[in-house]
Amino acid sequence: MDDNSQGKGIFHGLKVLDCASFIAAPAAATVLSDFGADVIKIEPPGAGDPYRNLPNLPGYPRSEHNYAWHLEARNKRSIALDLAKPEAQAVLQRLVADADVFITNFPPTVRKKLGLSYETLGPLNPRLIYASFTGYGEKGAEADKPGFDSNAYWARSGLMDLVRADEHTTPARSVAGMGDHPCAMAFYGAIVTALYQRERTGKGSHVASNLMANGVWAASVLAQAKLCGATFSERKPRERALNAVANHYRCKDDRWILLSLLNEEKQFPILARCLGREELITDPRFVTKADRHAHSVELIHEFDATFATRPLAEWRQALDGNGLVFGVVGILDDIPNDRQMIENEVLVPFENDTMLTVNSPIWIDGTRKVQPRKPPGLGEHSDEILREVGFDDAAIGKLRSGGAVG
Repeated sequence: MDDNSQGKGIFHGLKVLDCASFIAAPAAATVLSDFGADVIKIEPPGAGDPYRNLPNLPGYPRSEHNYAWHLEARNKRSIALDLAKPEAQAVLQRLVADADVFITNFPPTVRKKLGLSYETLGPLNPRLIYASFTGYGEKGAEADKPGFDSNAYWARSGLMDLVRADEHTTPARSVAGMGDHPCAMAFYGAIVTALYQRERTGKGSHVASNLMANGVWAASVLAQAKLCGATFSERKPRERALNAVANHYRCKDDRWILLSLLNEEKQFPILARCLGREELITDPRFVTKADRHAHSVELIHEFDATFATRPLAEWRQALDGNGLVFGVVGILDDIPNDRQMIENEVLVPFENDTMLTVNSPIWIDGTRKVQPRKPPGLGEHSDEILREVGFDDAAIGKLRSGGAVG
């Protein structure tokens, strides 16, 4: 029986060094860990990775659990290294010599200062996949500019402007990690592609991704339209949308439902019957598709009045099973009890616990991911990891006394 069939995962035996923080780069390492990779989290002694403190920042939800750390650091082991010290850099170099993947999101100049650049670490291990993540790319005047998904992904790409209700409302704020996690999947893809190349050539490589590029990729349909010189129409508010059957509506309980009918010639009569508004089918304003679009504001008004009469649950029951494409504007309160998410392992329990965590969004037939393990304490595995790369107790004691290891 191979390792995979025993539940150890596709990447069992793959050693990954996570020398990164906030959020995309460490999250890519988390996905590797979900499939069995041994991920070693490198963080500074004392306070550790600053991301540990995220839930304590103003405005974040309060909890007895460090939910951010639970999500991004699950399955990992922690070693505390003060990389400003040459002794700690020597430890890192020994770890790199035995690693498959090194992940960092330090800016290029900081990497050079701390001995973390590809030029320094690559020669130590010709099979190493060196993966670097930045805000704005590795080149140009902004290469060292700090970036978070709120600015480098959400704002820079145009998404912050594009998703607002209309041109007269303020730009829409992002929520924590909403750009970082899609970026993590792209970064994971880059790493796995490089591992595949290594299988063919035997050689490692340097792979990179950044927040700005991923943001433009997310907005790329409209970005490509702009690149092609397209003419854009006025962005109208919901009440003046051009198509009433591709719009969202408030229900009696203040929940929202989103209609997405593409085959409206066939589906409009079905929708009208489900809403109990059969008279709309023969209303001269709405008989044909062209009529409905010409009178979209009036049809939206009719739908607004109708959806406001019943709560979301009743509308879902009325619309389900009729071939109508619609969605629910979800709220966080829905997630813990979403049966579809649980049955499809979008949400999975931690090992030996009933607490759920958000799974990485990839499944592969014939294999199972490892069951998520709770995240490590700061430096919880320092001694264990040091012994694995040949340090004895005396050497470990010297590193600790000198402050290189915590």
